[in-house]
Amino acid sequence: MKKLSLIVLFCLGFFGYSQSHLDHYIEIGLQNNEVIKQKNFDINKSLYALKEAHSLFSPTVAFVGNYTIADGGRTIDIPIGDMLNPVYSTLNQITNSNAFPQLQNQSVLINPNNFYDVKLHTTMPLLNYEIIYNKKIKAQQTTLQKIELEIYQRELVKEIKIAYYKYLQSVEGIRIYENALSIVKENQRVNKSLFKNDKINRTAVLRSDNEVIRIEANLETAKNTSKNAKAYFNFLINQKLDSDIEIDENMELPAELLAENTANREELKQLGRAKEINENVYQLTRSNWFPKLSGFADLGIQDFDFKVDKSSRYYFAGLSLEWNIFSGNKNKYKLKQVDEESKKISSQIDNVKQQLLLQFQVSQNNLRSALEQYQSDSKQKETAKKYNGDVTKLYKEGMAIYIELLDAQNQVVNTQLNANISLYNSWIAFAELERANATFNFNK
Repeated sequence: MKKLSLIVLFCLGFFGYSQSHLDHYIEIGLQNNEVIKQKNFDINKSLYALKEAHSLFSPTVAFVGNYTIADGGRTIDIPIGDMLNPVYSTLNQITNSNAFPQLQNQSVLINPNNFYDVKLHTTMPLLNYEIIYNKKIKAQQTTLQKIELEIYQRELVKEIKIAYYKYLQSVEGIRIYENALSIVKENQRVNKSLFKNDKINRTAVLRSDNEVIRIEANLETAKNTSKNAKAYFNFLINQKLDSDIEIDENMELPAELLAENTANREELKQLGRAKEINENVYQLTRSNWFPKLSGFADLGIQDFDFKVDKSSRYYFAGLSLEWNIFSGNKNKYKLKQVDEESKKISSQIDNVKQQLLLQFQVSQNNLRSALEQYQSDSKQKETAKKYNGDVTKLYKEGMAIYIELLDAQNQVVNTQLNANISLYNSWIAFAELERANATFNFNK
C-alpha cells in the first residue's frame, strides 16, 4: 500500500498546487474573523499587564494633603506650673520683684486642632522578589496568549480549506447532475419519438420520465447543498453569506505526503509555557520567605492656623524592612500545591505528544486511503464512460434495450459523483493532515 501511494503521488506530482483564490480567502478570514480580533484584544491586554508589572519597579509619587480640626478626647498633661512656679517664687523674692509670673499647668489635645499637612509622598521598592517573578509570569502569559491565537488560526485555516473544498465539491456535483439531466431529457425525447412510431413500448417512456424527475430532484438537492456550503464558507471568512466565491481551476490532488512534525505543534508549546509559568509561580510563592526592602520620602509643609514660614517646611525619609518569620506553614503547603500542578502538566505533555502523533498518523493514513479511492473512482469513471458509449451505439442500432442504456448512463453519473467526492475528500484529508502536522505557513 505504501508503494502504491508513492506511485500515485509521483504520477500526480505534475498537477498544479497553486490555490491563489483559496490563499486570498484564507488571508481575508484571518483578517476579518471576530474571534481572532477578540484574541488580539486579549494579547494587547496581556501586554499592558506586562507593562503594569514592569512599572512596579518605578517609584510612586503621590500628593497628600490633610487638614484636621479637633476638640476633646485624650490629652497630654504637662505640669509646667508645678515645676516652675516654686523656682519663679524664689527668684521674685531674691529680686524683690514680680518679674517671674506664676504659670498654669497645661493640657494639650493629642489630636491636633486647626492643623494642616501637605506633602509629596514617594515610595520605591528596593528589594522585592514578588515583583520580579510577577513580571516574569506576566511576560510568559503574554506569550501564552499568542500561542493560543496561533492554535485558533491553524484551526480556522483548516476549517476554511475544508469549507472551500466542500463548496467546490457541491459546484461540481451540480454540473454533473446538469449534464445528467440533459442526457435523460434527450432520452425522454427519443423514447417518446420511438413510442409514437411504435418502435418501443410505453415502459421505456415511463422509465425515462421517472429518470428526469429523479435527476431534477437530485439537482435541486445539490443546489441547496451548494447554497449551504457557500453560506458556511462566507460565514467563516466573515463575508455576506450570499457573496460569490471565486473557484480555483484544475483542483487535482496534493503532490506529496508530509514528514512528521508534531513536535512543533503549538499545543506542546502551550503546555511548555504553562509549565514555565508554574515554575515561576513556585518561585513567587517561595519568595514570601525573603525580606522586602523599600524606601520612602516625604517632602512638605505643616503648621497650625494655616501658617506658612520656614519652620513649616519639613522632609521625612527612611527605609522599611518586612520579613515574614512565621505564617503557619501556609507557604509550605502552597509550594506543595504548585509542585503537584507541575507534575500534572508534565503528564499532560506526555499524553498530548502521543495524541498529536496519533492524530498525524491517522490523518496520514486517511490521506493515503483517499488518494487510492480517488484513483479507483477515476478508473471506474473512465470505464463507465467507455461502457456507456458502447451501449449507446448498440441502443441506437436497436441491439440493446433501454434498461441497459439507463444502467450505463447511471453508472456514468454515479462514477462521476464518486470521483468528485473522492477528489475533494483527498483535499480535505490533506487539510486535516496539514493541521495535524502544523505545516501551514502563515508568512507565505
